[in-house]
Amino acid sequence: MGSVFQAPALTTSAMPFKVLVVGGSYGGLSAALNLQDLCSGLAPRCGPKPAEGEPVIETPQFSVDITIVDERDGFYHLIGSPLALADEDYAAKSWVKYEDVPAVSQSPNIRVLHGSVKSVDQTAKTATYLPHGLVSSPENTTTLSYDFLVAAAGLRRVWPVVPQSLRRKQFLFEAGDHIRAATTARHGVVVVGGGAVGIEMAAELKLVQPHLKVTLVHSRDKLLSSEPLPDDVKDKSLELLLETGVEVRMSTRLDKTEEAVDEQGKKAVRVWFTNGESILADQVSLAVSRSVPATEFLGVKERGVVDEEGYVKIQSSLAFPAETPNSADHFAIGDLVKWSGIKRCGAAMHMGYYAGNNIHQRMMEITSGTEPTFLKLDEIPAMIGLAVGKKAVSYWPASGVSAGEDVMQAFFGDDLGFTICWNHLGLGDGKKL
Repeated sequence: MGSVFQAPALTTSAMPFKVLVVGGSYGGLSAALNLQDLCSGLAPRCGPKPAEGEPVIETPQFSVDITIVDERDGFYHLIGSPLALADEDYAAKSWVKYEDVPAVSQSPNIRVLHGSVKSVDQTAKTATYLPHGLVSSPENTTTLSYDFLVAAAGLRRVWPVVPQSLRRKQFLFEAGDHIRAATTARHGVVVVGGGAVGIEMAAELKLVQPHLKVTLVHSRDKLLSSEPLPDDVKDKSLELLLETGVEVRMSTRLDKTEEAVDEQGKKAVRVWFTNGESILADQVSLAVSRSVPATEFLGVKERGVVDEEGYVKIQSSLAFPAETPNSADHFAIGDLVKWSGIKRCGAAMHMGYYAGNNIHQRMMEITSGTEPTFLKLDEIPAMIGLAVGKKAVSYWPASGVSAGEDVMQAFFGDDLGFTICWNHLGLGDGKKL
């Protein structure tokens, strides 16, 4: 978490700064909690730790009110989705309601609103908020004013890549129904798409239910074909996937699925491929649809904030484009930004730390006129950590390809990274899992 300064507190702002964070996943929570640390005189939890015996660099403290707006009612461990949709016990662990996240619920200056931001006025520094479950209309929306905004709403992904439920209780029903359907699949499950999600989905299902026939179908001759990774990574991923017992059909494109009846007169699904071949299955999971940035609230691309695909165009400080209103007080982080690198939770948490630091620097500039020293985001090379059953494969440009059970422990631990992310974000308020 960090160490409290030994020197007297340097509180320089009586009125609290208002910070609005749109999205409460890895990036949003990282921005909120790292900013809170800095404003409280603590070392930022996701930043470099001071060497033992060395004091924390003293910085001014500020009064701050942080509002997190999230469409979900809790922290959901997104990268654990492949296992959450294969194991009911893990599903229950992977979604923690905000009221049960100590770092959030025990912070008097952080509040979480369950709902969505419908629009933002950068000039006025206001946002239109709609509570969950209400129809969008003027009488149901409220206006939130802010001094700083962090856009961290991520990507909109479809089922079954991620659950569509917005409440934990509904999610557990959704995951349970999916798991039970797979468990009783006499003809097996077909996963369509050999990207990272499809690979992990097929591998986790086979790991949890080894008796189940799992087939992964991919239209290209290499897995991870859309990622800018060396062939060694793609070949190793295929090798590990085959080791799990998953059947793999490469260079095979899905044509259609249709209801069928097996030889015992029971319902099944006939899966047809464009080469004329077909197989019988009980469940087909599509892991090929394109994700869309959740940036509708920022307006049309003509405003200059988002590009043609909806990704936020950021400066290296993570601030909005300089030509947009109040750009220095608007930040975007995580999967919804237009930046180099493969979308990863580690990058989102790192960006959240940078955004928290840079907002703190802006507070110093506003209150005392000091020149801000922003953390600048470097270009991020293609890198990956991929869980494949009991093993994992990783790639870093500097170290190349690694694979094995030790790589799995280093990158994911025993729970697909839930504990690693929970502890890195300090969600237990100093208590590690």
